[in-house]
Amino acid sequence: MLPVKIGLEHFFRRGAVVLAAFLYAVCAVCLLSPPAAGAQKSQHAKGTQTGLASFYGRAFDGRKTASGEHFDSDELTAAHPSYPLGTRVRVTNLEKGGSVQVRITDRGPAQRYRRQGVIIDLSRAAATRLHMRKDGRARVRVQVLEWGNDEKKEAESGKTAASAG
Repeated sequence: MLPVKIGLEHFFRRGAVVLAAFLYAVCAVCLLSPPAAGAQKSQHAKGTQTGLASFYGRAFDGRKTASGEHFDSDELTAAHPSYPLGTRVRVTNLEKGGSVQVRITDRGPAQRYRRQGVIIDLSRAAATRLHMRKDGRARVRVQVLEWGNDEKKEAESGKTAASAG
């Protein structure tokens, strides 16, 4: 009878280890997987983010944006990595006060700037209204006023203005 008892203990001990390894693997996959396509909008359901803003200026004038429009640094526009194109947002400078309403027309900031905490790229005109052109960056709050529908004006081709920087 002793060999059967040892066999069952071994079986249960091995089963527990296998179960623990399986659960660990499932948790790792869940944590490392990107959100589903529909989860993107719910992630921003409140429509408010806080981080750094930067701006791109005249060097990008005339380049096609992700929306298909041509970038104009004198317009009140911005680039955001995930808000739908056409979304209207209020950007508030948390350091100097003041706010501006802009429309999301492009994708950006570039990945290297996002790693530094930049959440939105503003046009030169928007940066001027926020008194951030001298510093180049400012701590801001971005609030969605009206969600866009991601419509594009023309077919996309080539680099967009914000992704080129």
